Amino acid sequence: MGLELEVGPGAFVPRTETELLGETALEALRARPRGAGHRVVDMCCGSGNLACALGSYAQGAQIWASDLTDGAVAVARRNVMRLGLEASVHVGQGDLFASFDGIGLEGTIDLITCNPPYISTRRLENERNTLLVHEPREAFDGGPYGLSIHQRVVSEAQAFLRPGGVLFFEIGLRQERQVEMLFRRTGSYGAVEMRRDAVGQARVVFASKL
Repeated sequence: MGLELEVGPGAFVPRTETELLGETALEALRARPRGAGHRVVDMCCGSGNLACALGSYAQGAQIWASDLTDGAVAVARRNVMRLGLEASVHVGQGDLFASFDGIGLEGTIDLITCNPPYISTRRLENERNTLLVHEPREAFDGGPYGLSIHQRVVSEAQAFLRPGGVLFFEIGLRQERQVEMLFRRTGSYGAVEMRRDAVGQARVVFASKL
């Protein structure tokens, strides 16, 4: 999305396909009434690429980013400083939304982006094991079916989104129906929408909190 970012062995290296998630989220932010400014969470932020892109292009937005590992958080914080975004992008560390405990974000968030690990443990240990040569397992391992983090975020995000707030996921190939079902099972989200890449594959799935 036009930004120069630092990468390192402790964090997921951004891929081109994640631009679709960033562009979809940015489009949604620009379509919302600004009011006092948008409030955004970037969950599983990795090197901070999405948080920094939204902070760079969504004027007035305040963004809280989070990741679990020391390496990812360190790289994300360096990218925030590199781009001069310290006033608008805040990087925390913890197990998903636990990093935001006690800072009053519940019920205030307009938009959550999440590019979670979505490769199954079995595939990561076999045909996709080359991914682990330079990047951490936590960036890829989505559990037995590749959806463990999606499932948790769909549930935990409800407490942070304001009514009408939107949760956006990047997904792996052919995961769209499973992620749609995760949204529907909660009964807390509206119609599930998707964005497809240049070859017609669904890569972004999102829904608004009712």
